[in-house]
Amino acid sequence: MAHILLIETSTSVLSVALARDGAVVSERVCTEPRMQASLTAPFVKEVLDQVNLTSKDCDAVCVSSGPGSYTGLRVGVSTAKGLAFGAGIPLLSVGTLDILVASCHSERSEESPAFIIPMIDARRMEVYTAVYSADGKRLTPVEAKIVGPDSFAEYLQKGKVLFLGDGALKCKDVIGHPNALFREAFPIAKDMAKLAQKAFEEGKFENLAYFEPFYLKDFIATVSKKNLW
Repeated sequence: MAHILLIETSTSVLSVALARDGAVVSERVCTEPRMQASLTAPFVKEVLDQVNLTSKDCDAVCVSSGPGSYTGLRVGVSTAKGLAFGAGIPLLSVGTLDILVASCHSERSEESPAFIIPMIDARRMEVYTAVYSADGKRLTPVEAKIVGPDSFAEYLQKGKVLFLGDGALKCKDVIGHPNALFREAFPIAKDMAKLAQKAFEEGKFENLAYFEPFYLKDFIATVSKKNLW
């Protein structure tokens, strides 16, 4: 029986869950933005306390590896690495876009797309994205893409395409194809459960010392234009 801690901090929604053999038994979610630094560790304690376990009772910790928010990913990965090191358990990771696609298979829906294209908002008309088949297989590399009227035209010509994520709705007015479906969604820890279990069973453990989030783009710091004094 495998207990795996699941940590997802890559977007504005923070979530932590505990899975037992791929099924979620405890979960915490916060939809208030920028709460990763203050709530990730408390959420970990709460999901463990709910089932009377400690981190040392877990078999692994799994973190969303990105792409996504630079700060959010740093918090999630740092927390996961600290837990893994302290408890002496392996570290697993799953891609943020994979988690979004997994959410399609965990929810009942009338949508039957030929392709699924998850989109993480990267500001303006840019998104982190990749193309997946209806059964969840990734068909293209993960990339930062500026969305225009002709984006993904080759897939839209073949059938229904579901665009989902926190970057999907802003593309609705740009991609006007009748085969385009749009759904706002956020990667959530509970949707990591089966992906984490599979990685655990296959022994796909990360190097605890050298693992880093998949940022995709370099972090660019900005200077506030507001006068502080």
